[in-house]
Amino acid sequence: MNVQWYPGHMTKAKRQMQEDLKLIDLIIELVDARVPLSSRNPDIDQLGQNKSRLILLNKADLADERQNEAWKEYFQKRGFHVVKVDSRNGSGMKTIQNVIQEACKEKIERDRRRGIKNRPIRAMVAGIPNVGKSTFINTFAGKACAKTGNRPGVTKGKQWIRLNKNVELLDTPGILWPKFEDQQVGIRLACVGSIKDDILNMEELALWLIEHLRTNYSGLLEKRYGISEEGTAVEILGKIARARGCLKKGEELDYVKASGLLFDDFRGGKIGRVTLEWADQEKSE
Repeated sequence: MNVQWYPGHMTKAKRQMQEDLKLIDLIIELVDARVPLSSRNPDIDQLGQNKSRLILLNKADLADERQNEAWKEYFQKRGFHVVKVDSRNGSGMKTIQNVIQEACKEKIERDRRRGIKNRPIRAMVAGIPNVGKSTFINTFAGKACAKTGNRPGVTKGKQWIRLNKNVELLDTPGILWPKFEDQQVGIRLACVGSIKDDILNMEELALWLIEHLRTNYSGLLEKRYGISEEGTAVEILGKIARARGCLKKGEELDYVKASGLLFDDFRGGKIGRVTLEWADQEKSE
């Protein structure tokens, strides 16, 4: 399965981000806790050298908690501040303000020595499409000041958002890199909804997800659909189709419908808390 997606406006967004970085003290990077490495844009490390860094493991409530902790440690070892959050219900949000102050304490101290008092920390919110940036900003700011949507690429322009006297946020459009060097990255992003479904082969993707679930989270499919996890991935998808009444005329199994149902359940957390890439499988750098 070959997954590629790079809308034209993203090249422009990257150029804009280079300009905006001159204005900010801190990069707040949202990643999807289910795919923390795959949902990072490598460009941000290159663009954001010499800036304070905070990684938010967003949608942590949908991810495996043991892996959340492992990924938090993974990023902290590489010099990032890290907070686990769920932007939708506000979990973890209260700690962010303190972590921002901690991440920027050198800048605050530098300002103080220069006699500059109470200059707000200017932070850029960055991340790939559909990782939850707008929802995070709205929850953090306590009002609907950024447009939200559950489809990739809703945020198009640039806007400054004053949170309080201490912090101003710069929202940026989600940017993806133009080519996935590792196809597994594209597949994982497709699974969590960061790439538009209508350009994907959802059945092939469903087979990949089924293999991952039964290998690493044995019993979850059985519990959700009341089926046995024995047989090939295709056979298991067929069992899901039958269990959920995904049938065409003449009792023929509707694999497309079953695949859509599987992803609705997975993305909504109904199958269970699942992480698609594990920190202990990543090589130490």
